[in-house]
Amino acid sequence: MSLVVAARHRFGDFSLDAGFIAEGGVTALFGRSGSGKTSLIRIIAGLTRPSEGRVQLGNDVLVDTSRRLFVPPHRRRFGYVFQEARLFPHLTVRQNLNYGRWFSPKGAGSENPGRVIDLLGIGDLIDRQPANLSGGEKQRVAIGRALLASPRLLLMDEPLAALDEERKAEILPYLERLRDEARIPIVYVSHSVAEVARLADRVVLMSGGRVEAVGSVSDVLGGPRLASAIDRREAGSVLAGRVEARDAEHGLATIRLDGGSAILVPGAMVSPGDAVRLRVPARDVMVATVRPEGLSALNILEGVVEAIEPDGEGMASLRLACGGDHVRARITAWSIERLGLTPGLPVHAVIKTVALE
Repeated sequence: MSLVVAARHRFGDFSLDAGFIAEGGVTALFGRSGSGKTSLIRIIAGLTRPSEGRVQLGNDVLVDTSRRLFVPPHRRRFGYVFQEARLFPHLTVRQNLNYGRWFSPKGAGSENPGRVIDLLGIGDLIDRQPANLSGGEKQRVAIGRALLASPRLLLMDEPLAALDEERKAEILPYLERLRDEARIPIVYVSHSVAEVARLADRVVLMSGGRVEAVGSVSDVLGGPRLASAIDRREAGSVLAGRVEARDAEHGLATIRLDGGSAILVPGAMVSPGDAVRLRVPARDVMVATVRPEGLSALNILEGVVEAIEPDGEGMASLRLACGGDHVRARITAWSIERLGLTPGLPVHAVIKTVALE
């Protein structure tokens, strides 16, 4: 079911003029704080009525300002998960979940509560009060409440932003299960490269109220426009593959990338056959014109320089074709000059294992 969004609106001094088309899966609205992500998701939800625009889900037109058409939020059947869980403090987890079921329309094919509880791993929490839950547990309950309303679309506005790193690590596997098993299209707002690289199928890169790029995770997070929209130090590549083997003694997994290369990563939590994504920060990739020896780095991929782009502050971004995969490296302009790097030159990409996620 496709989601079509096009909106123009002014919020004080901030002007939003953005649009995209999503075809199911997880679409991430990604960019710096203040780029317009939350403003756009509020328009999708119906919490903001745009000055101009159109919002359509499948064949259902929800906003068309040219026809003065505006469907209010409660009639859109969208689930919304905020940064804070916003659970009812006087109700138990079970009662909070049942509140979501109350909004499920008759004949809409209601979600099975037991399936949702199992999906989110909240079975042991059912009789607790929100005050006795961790931040990650509260967010899982909030997601469950939204799912039990049988939404046609799930909107998630920075759902992990209020959590510390430990709580984020706790909830991310459940979000992956939600993506893979719930089969509900999701629009996910985030300014975290790690979250987007791990969860999204498609990325809408936003900056200054405009859409800078739209495409697959690997294309957008490894593309040239990323550095202008976020901190350049966050730029890098997203590589997909499957776990080929796991060395329990050394805590390493061998990943066979989709492009054919093999790479070693810390692999305590993966098993052979698992499909995985790797985020490779560009700042952690070194480039050599001959195969280096005597290094602690375990991953040395043969490749060819495809493109060199100035990156400001005496730096440059390189796009390297390594088999069927593409790796970004961020090095100094002086290193490019010293090594004589040019498009088409064979090189070796040296990737530190400890840098991989």
